[in-house]
Amino acid sequence: MRNEKVYKLTLAALMAALSYVVFTFLQIKITLPGGDATSFHLGNAVCVLAALLLGGVYGGIAGAIGMTIGDLLDPIYIVYAPKTFLLKFCIGLITGLVAHKLGKITESKDTKHVLKWTIIAAVSGMLFNFIFDPLVGYFYKRVIMGKPAAELVLAWNITTTGVNAVLSVIVAVIIYMALRPALIRSNLFLHIGKKENK
Repeated sequence: MRNEKVYKLTLAALMAALSYVVFTFLQIKITLPGGDATSFHLGNAVCVLAALLLGGVYGGIAGAIGMTIGDLLDPIYIVYAPKTFLLKFCIGLITGLVAHKLGKITESKDTKHVLKWTIIAAVSGMLFNFIFDPLVGYFYKRVIMGKPAAELVLAWNITTTGVNAVLSVIVAVIIYMALRPALIRSNLFLHIGKKENK
């Protein structure tokens, strides 16, 4: 593919915009004590999908930028923007590492192999988020922001993060497996790792 770098940047920008839109406009927000909030959303699914399509670095940056912009434009979430950027970038890095370095999904033509490693990669990224999002959020609220209601909010954060993780794995895997053959047929499929190592 000619101009692969431009294509990757364009696709990363598209995924950043998509993660912002999905997180901001397709969420169910739950107001919590102390003026805090948590939400059910599929923004993480876009972050995982971006890492599957673009690799860990580009995908992680795309998801992190999109969801951080969503935080910055929300009066409740604005204070969490740095935490969001770090965690979403890590989701992309982990998903991309497992999918492309370990599973080598872009090099395989075996659909079962691709499906298996796509699921493993998506679960790995979301498992990281399920563990660290509530923990970092709790630390952030207690130490940096001094919120006394951190313990009460923690249970809600664990619940929403868990639901979001399961839904994100399902949605990202289904969309990736549907997009992959179409991208290959149209010569728009990126072979992550293979071409970059030349």
